[in-house]
Amino acid sequence: MKKILLFLCAATFFSTFSQTEDAWLYLKDKPNATTVLQNPIDILSEKALQRRTKLGISLDEKDVPIHLDYYNQLKNEGNIVVLGKSKWLNAIHIQGTVSQINGLLPNFPFIESIEFANKSLNTNGEKKEKKVPINHHDKFLKTLTDFNYGSAENQIKMLKGDFLHQQGLTGSGQIIAVVDAGFPNVNTLDAFQRIRENNQILGGYNFADRSENFYTRDSHGTHVLSTIAAYKEGEFVGTAPDAKFYLFITEIAETETVLEETLWVEAAERADSLGVDVINTSLGYTTYDNPNHSHTYADMDGKTTFISRGAEIAVSRGILVVNSAGNSGDDAWKYIAAPADAPSVITVGAVNSSGNIASFSSFGPTADNRVKPEIVGQGVSATIINYSTGGISTSSGTSFSSPIMAGLIACLNQNEGFTLKSETSSTNFNTYLKQALYQSADKFENPENQYGYGLPNLENALNSYIGAVGSLNDNFLSDLQIYPNPVENIFTISSKTQSPNNYKIKIYSVLGKMVFEKNILQFQSIDISALSSGLYFIKIFTGKQSKTIKLLKN
Repeated sequence: MKKILLFLCAATFFSTFSQTEDAWLYLKDKPNATTVLQNPIDILSEKALQRRTKLGISLDEKDVPIHLDYYNQLKNEGNIVVLGKSKWLNAIHIQGTVSQINGLLPNFPFIESIEFANKSLNTNGEKKEKKVPINHHDKFLKTLTDFNYGSAENQIKMLKGDFLHQQGLTGSGQIIAVVDAGFPNVNTLDAFQRIRENNQILGGYNFADRSENFYTRDSHGTHVLSTIAAYKEGEFVGTAPDAKFYLFITEIAETETVLEETLWVEAAERADSLGVDVINTSLGYTTYDNPNHSHTYADMDGKTTFISRGAEIAVSRGILVVNSAGNSGDDAWKYIAAPADAPSVITVGAVNSSGNIASFSSFGPTADNRVKPEIVGQGVSATIINYSTGGISTSSGTSFSSPIMAGLIACLNQNEGFTLKSETSSTNFNTYLKQALYQSADKFENPENQYGYGLPNLENALNSYIGAVGSLNDNFLSDLQIYPNPVENIFTISSKTQSPNNYKIKIYSVLGKMVFEKNILQFQSIDISALSSGLYFIKIFTGKQSKTIKLLKN
């Protein structure tokens, strides 16, 4: 009997260490980092650099690609397969047997550490409770009908998104990356003709197949994109119809593997390098086909999973990352998924058309007790464009509440009329935008585990956001005022403490476009009868001092 037991133990040990495993190799350094950072245009587009400048975000070593010589040495190693890489995490995703992977450390001194997807194989690894695998063929919770009810009015108006559109905030100048499972027929459907003809699709990539063809694979991405970008005259309008888009496939819908986490981070890095402003990702990861790779609720702390660490870096680069909370509210695993647990990601749950929480919408808080999701949008019978018929349909899931919100967040982020002072470069516009968004929600004072802060009011969020950003310059000309406000046609500038001097005023629309400019010798009345009604922002300059004031013209 003892011999049999010894044989079984040996057989189990051999099986464990001979089967193929996934692992990330973390590298020690980037030897050429200093040289690369001296030529940033070689690693980031002009648009990306402009975004960094606007937000006061400096380049650092995370922006430097993985050292090519290190990568090639591992690529040419015959005992392993290289599947992906991340410059942000300075890591390379590989497959091989446990013994082959562990054998890399003494042979490649530039490897800092190894992290196995199977956590029990890591140093001090503990086997954690596994969850029952879900049916990955239905992981997007589709309840699709071909009901032509006419418009996406409710899902926009319940958030006061129509107010943003009425102000001309329709996503113009914003670049949104949609990271998803596939985009079939986006290149042919009439509902996407407007963004095709206006050259709003800037490109994309199929990371799942390492292919330039991104109009393929699962239709989930097409449906998600439609809530933001589609347009049918008099029938359907997406939440950011004038934005531009990159379309990235990272999800392999027919399986669930940890490789998809790496592919997502690769896509986020590509989005950053191209100057993307907003990422929407209606994806989430908890359970894998290999149960040894699955996450537990304890891993939903925003810093454990590879994808959540990558998402957090994406936000640090100045990108607004919006992620669906997940559709597990009715399951044994009821919690949010990664990367929705990342602290700086805007996580979106789902409600019905009346604002009541959807039972399937995943719960927070995170494992470290943070509010997640932060906000909610319509995800029950959300209006989409059906990828096969091109008609208006409905579908349910946080997969749709997230992009509905991402489009409106891009509209909220559209204003270019203000810049932060150099003294405040450690903060950025995105901090104020998210704060305004969350505080506008109907349960901000009393958040709930499934509802978060609740349903945002984008009209209130816009006013709070611009007020917060504009107030950054209020140290100057502190007593300066304009009246009346609101104004019909003429307003007057006055100050108790500032004596008449040479001043310049510039008036910007909410789109950030300068619509009026004038040099004045003293504080005096200004006629703006030529401007249409709406919200404007006045910047008043004297020397190096300035002040921004919000003005409403009736």
